[in-house]
Amino acid sequence: MDTLITHVNIVTMDERMSMWTDAFLGVTDGKIAYIGKKAPEEKPATIIDGTGMVLMPGLINAHTHLPMSVLRGYADDLKLQDWLENQIWPREAHMDDRCVKAATLLGIAECLRFGVTSVSEMYDHCGAICEAVAESGIKANVARGTTMFLGDDFDFEKFPACREMMDIHKKWAGYDNGRIKIDVSIHGEYTSSYQLWDAYAEYAINEGLQMHVHLSETKKEHDECVERCGLTPAQVLDCHHVFDVPTTAAHCIWLTEDDMKLLAKRRVSAVHCPVSNMKLASGFADVMGMVKAGMNVCLGTDSVASNNNLDLFEEIKAAALMAKAKTGDPTAVPAEAALMMATVCGAKAQGREKECGMIKEGMDADLILLDFNQPHLIPCHNVLSHLVYAVSGHDVAMTMVRGKVLYMDGRFPTIDLPAVMKELHDYAIPTVFREDEKESAE
Repeated sequence: MDTLITHVNIVTMDERMSMWTDAFLGVTDGKIAYIGKKAPEEKPATIIDGTGMVLMPGLINAHTHLPMSVLRGYADDLKLQDWLENQIWPREAHMDDRCVKAATLLGIAECLRFGVTSVSEMYDHCGAICEAVAESGIKANVARGTTMFLGDDFDFEKFPACREMMDIHKKWAGYDNGRIKIDVSIHGEYTSSYQLWDAYAEYAINEGLQMHVHLSETKKEHDECVERCGLTPAQVLDCHHVFDVPTTAAHCIWLTEDDMKLLAKRRVSAVHCPVSNMKLASGFADVMGMVKAGMNVCLGTDSVASNNNLDLFEEIKAAALMAKAKTGDPTAVPAEAALMMATVCGAKAQGREKECGMIKEGMDADLILLDFNQPHLIPCHNVLSHLVYAVSGHDVAMTMVRGKVLYMDGRFPTIDLPAVMKELHDYAIPTVFREDEKESAE
């Protein structure tokens, strides 16, 4: 046995929501090998004292743009279209592989610090992102988010974003026994045309890949599609077979009831990003409506440029509170459901439900320890309630992926954080925020 966590309280998130008190959990070859009330006979190589701690599955952040960590706090208190088109996109145009890798490593360190063991990432310069993921040890579904306005002039084989997508698929898909998965990504209905949707749907179907898309994030986006096409964004993309493969749809704020039924039928997973959506005043996703329609609903932070952090525990709390406020029902999205969104449902969205999202013997040891020996967590009448309403990511004491400790007590064994910070300050930040000649003239 490689690692034994002793005298710990375990929240399994399994089908029965089983919980263990003062228990032992053993890890062998990256898998959960033992759970019991007594110490196993086999002697472990390493012992982690879990006294006063809570052990739970690692969180899954199902919608991120990690390289945007370099843009944290840059353009706050703006509407989405203004924020995106006038502030974010011009800065992102300066990003190169070197910037992206450094910013991604910073984002991954933040994820690990806050107990996230797997992310669904949508961005560009994805080769650099995959390098950072590979080095850090975190799990990731990486998708090359693609915009396209060429119409009939579009050539799938020659379009740079498509070539990048195919390159990362060839090089990185299945890396380290599936620790990295490659998805296909249409940025959104409003940022592309049907030629791209058709091509990407066909590629995803033929290659057995999943899809990642922004969907009905703003009322403007949703209404303009209806005015232009007579159909909602969900209906339009469905007509082009985008949802013929397992799909992660981020935001889903302005879905109609018919959209929800359609997406449930197509087994699309919605990613609720409550903090980002509130900050950008995009609206309030109808989580209860989506769940009642039969959709899988998970959680994401979106980017730190619109959040402004990657603390998924904040999203868990915000999701529960938003549902209660929206419905006027204090029982809406109870603690158990909010936690499921961040674990079990996220694993399902990533196509990883057989490997992570809950604590069971034989599953990957993607685990986090939370220190409940803190003033704000005492007394603890209900562990699940505390995990939703009282805990923050700062209470995470350890983050483990496949049995390997990636964060513990302020240390990141796989990330040279001082070197990352130096690269950010010396190169990435000056590069992203340099003034072009056109900007200077204006």
